[in-house]
Amino acid sequence: MAENHLDADVRTSFGKGAARKLRQAGKIPAVVYGHGAAPLHVAVPAHETTLIARRANALIDLKMPEDQQLVLVKDIQRDPVRQIIEHLDLVIVRKGEKVTVDIAVHVEGEPISGTMVQLEHGSISVEAEATHIPESVTVDVQGFEEGAQIHAGEVALPAGTTLLSDPDMLILSIQLPPKVEEAAPAAEDEGAAAATEPAAEESSSDDGGE
Repeated sequence: MAENHLDADVRTSFGKGAARKLRQAGKIPAVVYGHGAAPLHVAVPAHETTLIARRANALIDLKMPEDQQLVLVKDIQRDPVRQIIEHLDLVIVRKGEKVTVDIAVHVEGEPISGTMVQLEHGSISVEAEATHIPESVTVDVQGFEEGAQIHAGEVALPAGTTLLSDPDMLILSIQLPPKVEEAAPAAEDEGAAAATEPAAEESSSDDGGE
């Protein structure tokens, strides 16, 4: 995994008002923690950070006025409406250190004609070296037939990566598309017949009165 570089300022003002001013100035409040160090409150540039955070488990070389740390994006808080980043949790890591992360499962290939992929879990939990976290794993379903299944233990992992999810966890299965139920013609015919009955009765009644 490639490292990203960010410059950070140490924050001394806190609260919603201070955070709002930071965001107006084009920065995002964040907290750096881990390895027994006291939490450090920092501000990072919004544009560069947003681009980096598009990638899951992004690794950042964070440069501060009096320190420099290798950190992993651990949690992102977003505005529920605008989806802009409001706050970041950054955990300190060391080269060679093992970390626990969730990585995405990407599906490629096409199962046999007339079937579809039912994805049950879009990610798996793994342990990997902090500087070599895989961006994703790939499952190839080319030519799979109905009823085929892939479990977590069958997913190929990069060297140095260990599966933490239950090996029996179902990742995907190949199924037939759900059938679309059509309105029964018989029911429609019965309804039409019922609608004509009163008219028929009226006609008989009129004939009798003449």
